[in-house]
Amino acid sequence: MSDQDRARALRRRHMHERQAVVFGVLLAGLAVSGLGAAALYTDSLSLPFLEREFTALPTEAAEDVRTYCPPEGALPVATNQITVDVYNGAGIDGLAGQAASLLTERGFVIGQTENAAKVSGVGRIIYGVAGSAAAYTLQAYVPDAVLTLDTRQDALVDLVVGSEFVGLAPQEEVLLDPATPLVGPAGCIPFQEFADAAAEQPAAEQPAAEQPAAEQPAEG
Repeated sequence: MSDQDRARALRRRHMHERQAVVFGVLLAGLAVSGLGAAALYTDSLSLPFLEREFTALPTEAAEDVRTYCPPEGALPVATNQITVDVYNGAGIDGLAGQAASLLTERGFVIGQTENAAKVSGVGRIIYGVAGSAAAYTLQAYVPDAVLTLDTRQDALVDLVVGSEFVGLAPQEEVLLDPATPLVGPAGCIPFQEFADAAAEQPAAEQPAAEQPAAEQPAEG
C-alpha cells in the first residue's frame, strides 16, 4: 500500500472515530433528557424554574388559621369516596408522590400531585363546606395537619404536605367509627357560624374562612 493510500485510510479511520464520539454524546444526552423528563412527570424531581402554579395556597402561619368544627352530626366518609389533590409544600423532591402513594394504600382516590408554596409543620388540609366530613376523615390519617376551610363548592380536598410530614398515622391509631359523628378539636369554631355568615351574603361576596392567596409555587 502506498503512502497516499495509508494516509487516506488513516483519515477515514479518524473521521469514523469522530462520528462515533459525536453520535455517542448525542445518544447519551437524549437518554439523560428522557430520564429527567420522566422524573419530573412522576414528581420524583423538582426544578424551581419548572414548577407549576397552585391557585389555593395557605400562606398564613398555622397558629393563625381558624379551625372550624365539623358540621353537627357529620359522619366519617369511606376513604374510597374521598378524592385528594396532593401538593408538595416542603420543597423536598418526590414528597407529594410519596404522600399520594401512602394515601392510595389506605384507599383514598388521588386527583393530582403538584408543587406548592412552602407551608410549615406537617401540612394543611384545605376543603370547602361540602368536603368537611371528608377533610376531618383525612385528618384522622394525618393528625397534625391544619384544617383550612375555604369557599370551594365541591367536596374535593387538598393535602399540602410540609417539611415535617413523615407519613400517615398507623391504621390502628385511626379511630373512626362509621356510625359515630366526627368531633372537632378543643376550641374549634362552631361550623354553623361559617354557614350562617355565608348564607347572609351574595355568593360573589361570601367570605372565605381562611382564603389563601394565590402565589407562585416554591416536590411532587
